[in-house]
Amino acid sequence: METHLHREVSQLKGRILELGAMVENSLRKAVLSVTQRNPELAKEVIDGDGDIDAMEVDIEEDCLQILALYQPVASDLRFIVAVLKLNNDLERIGDLAVNIAQRAEALAAEVPREMPYDFQGMADKVQQMVKGSLDALVNLDADLARKVHRSDAEIDALHRDVYRRVYEGIDHNPRDARFLIPVLTIARHLERIADHATNIAEDVIYTVEGKIRRHQL
Repeated sequence: METHLHREVSQLKGRILELGAMVENSLRKAVLSVTQRNPELAKEVIDGDGDIDAMEVDIEEDCLQILALYQPVASDLRFIVAVLKLNNDLERIGDLAVNIAQRAEALAAEVPREMPYDFQGMADKVQQMVKGSLDALVNLDADLARKVHRSDAEIDALHRDVYRRVYEGIDHNPRDARFLIPVLTIARHLERIADHATNIAEDVIYTVEGKIRRHQL
């Protein structure tokens, strides 16, 4: 039975990493759809969300089946519990990538304007956090997970700066609100993605160390 359990856990790890790759790709396309003003690429992100949703449901069912059939303990149990949690975080990142793509479609229809903040820089940092959290999961690397967690404060600061810049811009010229509000929304979605990457990092630390570190890092 133990051999069967280890096989099931190994397959589960492969599936959650496959979902992670799908989500990373969706986020990458969403960011490009903004920088390239590419509504076709944005549509690809929106149309692909159903596949991410379906895999998230399948993975949850796999976790519940393993728990029911094998009653795992110790590190196997921690890993399955972590997958149940981070599975939802990955699905939410996929949803937020769709939200970014939808804003990209709207912006593509507007007269080209310069972003009032370093969108590419913020997006790159967020994508690095998502990648880092998944790399930490692959390698069960608690140190890398902590590095991801520390990065969240920088994204929060960037988001506050965007908020300030956007509202100063609207105050200076209210007619710019049609452009600036979607820009602020995109920054908010990026900040939320960073939060979910942080959640994944915390779940990796739980898997490795057996201790819940949320709010303590």
